[in-house]
Amino acid sequence: MRTAVVTGANRGIGEAIAAALAARGLRVVPTSREPREGFVTLDVTRADHVAALAQKVAGQGGADVLVNNAGVSLDGFDERVVRRTLDANFLGAMHVTDALLPSMRRGGRIVMVSSGLGSLTGVRGEVRARFEDPRLTREGLLALVEEFPRDVAAGVHERRGWPSSAYRVSKIAMNALVRVMARELEGDPRRILVNTADPGWVRTRMGGRSAPRSVEHGARTPVWLALLPEGGPTGGFFRDEHAVAF
Repeated sequence: MRTAVVTGANRGIGEAIAAALAARGLRVVPTSREPREGFVTLDVTRADHVAALAQKVAGQGGADVLVNNAGVSLDGFDERVVRRTLDANFLGAMHVTDALLPSMRRGGRIVMVSSGLGSLTGVRGEVRARFEDPRLTREGLLALVEEFPRDVAAGVHERRGWPSSAYRVSKIAMNALVRVMARELEGDPRRILVNTADPGWVRTRMGGRSAPRSVEHGARTPVWLALLPEGGPTGGFFRDEHAVAF
């Protein structure tokens, strides 16, 4: 039986993704930041939690699908908020993926649940050019992202081309990570695909009650990416099961 790990599966889009994958016959390993029966406790910013999840998944024979859905949207905007947001939404997804990657099976699928706010239209000038660079490496990406909280603390982030939104930059960085990881996995004989999804504006605690989409609608594209057939796309950004520009 194929196994899917879904982070942040205790509510909202993550819960809908987990339910949809289970309905399609996958064994789902759901995670939740808060202890909850039937879930693996996972705060993606804690190395011990990430290591424990990886050990559990490896001990059960590995995973076929990883959906990085866990994330935060915090009030306020300062260096502290920026760092907390990047730690959860960008670095957390990266660390979970890196930890589970060694035990992923052939034909594995990695899905990042991003946002339309992750579009590169949110950054300008040299910052955008560096994100867009097709030669961008992981080291280069991490160095670029680290400049954001420093620029915020120095009060120069807008002049440098950054938006005044920690959440937006975290999703731009997540999308860039997908492009980098797709290149890193090009020679992997397991033929693992990694993509990122914009679920749209969804009625969740984060999205609010006025959002036009249900959580089930928001889950469609991440689930579609999780079940891509062999030879499917990798390194792409998708909305409503169609590729969109980064």
